[in-house]
Amino acid sequence: MKNARLNLRISDEDLEKIHRKAQQANRTLTDYVTATCLGKEIVIITNLAQVLKELKAVGRNLNQIAVLAHSGRISAVNLTGVQEEMVTINQQLKEILERRRWSA
Repeated sequence: MKNARLNLRISDEDLEKIHRKAQQANRTLTDYVTATCLGKEIVIITNLAQVLKELKAVGRNLNQIAVLAHSGRISAVNLTGVQEEMVTINQQLKEILERRRWSA
């Protein structure tokens, strides 16, 4: 429960910068300042929806290639490198999302 107050003097410019950073982090000013002062990591993920959309599109294309290969329509497709890269990207995205989940 938040029942204590902290009053401080700050320049208008600094206050505006802090407000902007809180807004970018999608947090209230109080939550942002508290998290920052307590040394918590604040992760700002921009354009994540677009990244996920592109990643899903790549996955769909890979699935279509796999279906074609299994049905005998195409052959000699080596996607080992692509598959490894997709696994790496997925792992990195999961790590970013976990950091964001625990930094709240």
